[in-house]
This record gives sequence, structure tokens and C-alpha cells, in this order.
Amino acid sequence: MNSTYHEIYADWKNDPQGFWAKAAEEIDWYSKWDKVFDETLGAYGRWFPGATCNTCYNCVDRHVENGRADQLAFIYDSPITDSKRTYTYGKLLVEVQALAAVLKEKGVGKGDVVLIYMPMVPEAAISMLACARLGAIHSVVFGGFAPAELAVRINDSSPKVIISASCGIEPNRVIAYKPLLDEAIEISDEKPLANLILQREKQVCDLIDGRDFDYKTETDRTRSASTQIACEPVAATDPLYVLYTSGTTGEPKGVVRDNGGHMVALKWSMKAIYDVNPGEVFWAASDVGWVVGHSYIVYGPLLQGSTSILYEGKPVGTPDAGAFWRVIEEHNVVALFTAPTAFRAIKRDDPEAKLLANYDLSKFRTLFLAGERADPDTIQWAEKHLGVPVIDHWWQTETGWTIAGNPIGLGKLPVKYGSSCVPMPGYDVQILSDEGHPLEAGELGNVVLKLPMPPCCFPTLWNAEERFNQAYLEEFPGYYKTADAGYVDEDGYLFIMARTDDIINVAGHRLSTGGMEEIVAAHKDVAECAVIGIEDKLKGQLPCGFYILNAGVERSEEEIEKEIIALVREKIGAVAAFKLVMSVPRLPKTRSGKILRGTMQKIADGIEWKMPATIDDPEILDEITEVLKAKGIIKN
Repeated sequence: MNSTYHEIYADWKNDPQGFWAKAAEEIDWYSKWDKVFDETLGAYGRWFPGATCNTCYNCVDRHVENGRADQLAFIYDSPITDSKRTYTYGKLLVEVQALAAVLKEKGVGKGDVVLIYMPMVPEAAISMLACARLGAIHSVVFGGFAPAELAVRINDSSPKVIISASCGIEPNRVIAYKPLLDEAIEISDEKPLANLILQREKQVCDLIDGRDFDYKTETDRTRSASTQIACEPVAATDPLYVLYTSGTTGEPKGVVRDNGGHMVALKWSMKAIYDVNPGEVFWAASDVGWVVGHSYIVYGPLLQGSTSILYEGKPVGTPDAGAFWRVIEEHNVVALFTAPTAFRAIKRDDPEAKLLANYDLSKFRTLFLAGERADPDTIQWAEKHLGVPVIDHWWQTETGWTIAGNPIGLGKLPVKYGSSCVPMPGYDVQILSDEGHPLEAGELGNVVLKLPMPPCCFPTLWNAEERFNQAYLEEFPGYYKTADAGYVDEDGYLFIMARTDDIINVAGHRLSTGGMEEIVAAHKDVAECAVIGIEDKLKGQLPCGFYILNAGVERSEEEIEKEIIALVREKIGAVAAFKLVMSVPRLPKTRSGKILRGTMQKIADGIEWKMPATIDDPEILDEITEVLKAKGIIKN
């Protein structure tokens, strides 16, 4: 099919309010808005003020009322625990009402905060929907966060109730959540009224009388009593949730998401961007602790009336690098959304994709990648072996949905490797110099979004309006600062090259570490890589590369490193001064798959650093330190 993207984007640009008013017809409202957009409200305006709605109603109740109670809403697939469960929309409604009744008994009402500190289990999604049903605001904190980090979020959000679990389960370890939660509450100034604890068979925990309540016991009671909890009408501009993202100062920022605009944009995106229809199976291989989990495990698929996969497992090791293929085949997944790092791990363990031959992926249509820059080599590897479109798209926690992508539902646009494609309706993407001047096509600069932001994007930070303005709006007046660097080519395609912090200055030349990583990743023996800038007295900064080898490579590291250096010199030139590259067993990452380049840079430069709260495995930083010592970059 020919793409209608340019026509649709022009429709939005010619009449932004008309465009979003039409999209809003896909949502059920208790009362309509006074204005589609009111530029006088908040920092840059608010969407659908005056309207009332309920997100849980749109995600669950309306599907049941429209005769689709028996359709699957969630498929829980946990190779970690060797268990599976399914939830129809009808069953999901029962479970959400049962939990909403318990929360209401514990004093939770409209506008109250409930903190959710859970592993990747169905009860985490049910908790989010139960909060939305009551008009309460949920704040999901990734399970297993250290007590000090959890305490910061408890203090900032002041939750009335915390919903947690006895433990989280990893392939090789069990993480006891309850001691972490108890310590966090102990050191917090804010104290919840109650904790609801989901006991998991792998490791149960003790409950404190009067404060801790067993999740199953409580919900069994309200379910057997058939307690009915109606959806609470809330303003479209009321918060649905607060999600904390790491700040440059180390203090987390509470991104606020409203109800109305959030639903409108996500519902539009499910068909237009992901080309997923009601009743089809969509899989976002992420976690409910991240924005991808909020938008595309829970809310987006349910708003569309699709079936969503809740996967408690890894791309490799549960049990092997064919795990994703097994899930796609078994559950008839039509589209998968995951991080590039997941596919780099699969490619590293199974470079020839031999395990793919064991599975039938005939119903699978599209692979979407986001979260880290998708290097062309990974995209081409996936295209070659899967035989479906592989789409890189770019967005942020702050926006909640795609800024730039290839909208498959509008007809696929040509793919340009290294580009996240074109801006979606609602986003006017521009490239500015550090001084705020517009740059020409192909020039590297600051990626900014012309205000106002579209529906679903955050209107502010939780209890921090001044910080919101300082962090995002002040540097480039009239624009939202993405803190990403990139360029737009002559066809309007956006290339995100790095965080602005990752643009390095080599002897006066501004160079993108992302561009260098792209070249290193293209080497046939390299599974994954990272490039950072390290301090150099002569040139200011020098690039330093780290790479992981594909499984089965037996050539010498010295030979491979000479080839990598030659590749970068050939593609970028001597100006890159790329002479330092080293093999590492693993790269440090957040649990969502982002490489912790900033921490690696601090270690290399001998600067004091703090253990990142979201790190997947802290021991990897020790491994990186030892390699840097062996290379003489840091002293013993």
C-alpha cells in the first residue's frame, strides 16, 4: 500500500485541533471538552480541558459491554517460573474491580497516589488499572530498586498505599522485595497507610500486622462478595500516573501523564504506527516499570481492544536465544516492540539465527525497535532472518509515544538505516545550534520540538513546575529540549546520533559517539559496542570504544581491534582520532537495556561516580574498571 503519511501529517499541520478532535472520537467520554487545546493553561497549554473520562473504562469495561468479554486481554508467559496464565477482558474486569474494592477500603480515592513496586506479573498491570478505575494516581517503581532510591520516590509521591510482592525472580537468583520495601519505608519521611503484598511461591515473606495485607486474601474476599466498583469520572487533565525518570542531577524527575490526551494519542498510535487491530496479539517485550510498559504493555493495546503479552523472561537464557521466536509462534504475535539490545543479545548468542528454523513465524508482520539507537547492522540482521519490516522509532519517557517513526498503519515509508524515520503528527521536530539558530539539512545539532507538545506528552513534573521549565523549556524558548543530538536530512528523515552529553569534542571537532558506534557495530565479529569520550590533555577528548564479540569468534583481539580502528578511520577520517578500542565480556546497562555510557566515562576519567539505581548488574562496572586498568587508561 502507498503511504498516506505525508497527507496525514499535512492534515495535522493545517488544523492541529481538528486533527486531535477527530482522533478523540475513538475514546468514550463522560462529557466533552470545552476546548480541544487551551494554550493558556500550564506551561505550554493543556489538551481536552473540561472533558471528563476514565482510562480503566476505556481499557476494560467498554470492551466487555460491547460483547468482547471472552476475548483475551493479557497473556502472561513466564519462562522464569515455567507458568502461563490468560485473562479475558471479562476476567480482567473482575480482577480489577476486586483490587479496586480493596484499595478503596484502605482509604484510596480520587487523586491519591498508590506506589506499585512489582515484578513482571499480571497483578502489576491489574494494579495500574485498579488505580485508574478509582481516579487514583499510580507510580510504578521498577521492582528491586534499592531502598534509598525507593525511599526518594516514596517521599516525593506520598503514596497512601504501596502494592508489592514478596520477591522478584531472575534466571539465576531470587530478589527478596519485602526487606527492600521495609527498609525504604523505615528511612522515608512519608509512611503509607497500608501495604498489599503478593506472595510468590518461590519465596514468601513475613507480613507486619496492621500494616501489611496479603494481596490474594484481600482480593479473594472482595471478589467472592462480588463487590462492584464503578469507574470514577476524572478530568481529562487530571493525572493518570507519575513515572520517575533519572535526572541529570541524580534526583529523579516525576513525569506526569494526564488521562485524556494520553488515551487519544495511544489509541491513534496502535493502528497508525504499529498497524495492530482489535483482537490481534501485540507484544512489547519490556517491563511495566518503564514507559514502554505503561504505554504498550498495558494502556495502548487495551485501548485498542488487542491482546497484550506480559513476558517474564529474557531474550536469551530463558532457556536460549530462541525464546522470542517461541513466544511469537505460540501466541500468534503480529508485532513485537523491544529494545535493540535484546536483538544484539540474540545475534551474539546465535549469529546465524539457527534456532529460528524451529519456529513458525508466518503470522508475524513487524518488528519495532526503540529505547537505544538501533544500529544498521542489527536492523539488517533482523530483516535478513525474519523477513519482515524492522522499524526503528524514537520517543522518550516524557512524551509517552513516538516522536519519529515509520507509521506502518499508514503505509510503510522507505527505510533509511540509522534513521528513526519521520516526525509523527503532533511533533514539529527542528534542529538548533547551541545558540538557538536553525541548522541546515545534514547539520548535527540539538533536537528540539516546537511547542505545544501533542496529546500524551507530559504537561509538567510532579510537584516541580519550576524544575520542569528549567530542565526542558528554558534553554530554547518556544521549544521542548529533548537533550538528544541529531540531524534531519533533505527528505525530512531524522537521525538521532547521541544524547547531547555524548557529543564529544576532539580537537575542536564536534563528533557523535553514535556515528562511531554504528561503524564499530558493522564489524562482522562484533555483537555489541559502546563508544565514550575520555579526557585528553592535548585534544580535549578522545573516543574510546568497547566491544563484545559474537559467540564462536576465535581470532585474536589485537587483529580485530586493528580492523575496527581502520574501519572508523575509513568512514569518519583521521579527525576522529579513534585509536583506543577494547574487548569486554559485558556492557553495563539499565534494566531497560540502555548502555550506561555516562558512568563508564566517569570511571575512565577517574571522576567520582554513583552506582546507577537502574543498573542491571553492578558487577559489570568492576569488569569495565579492570579492562581500563589493563589498558593503562586508569591507574591502579
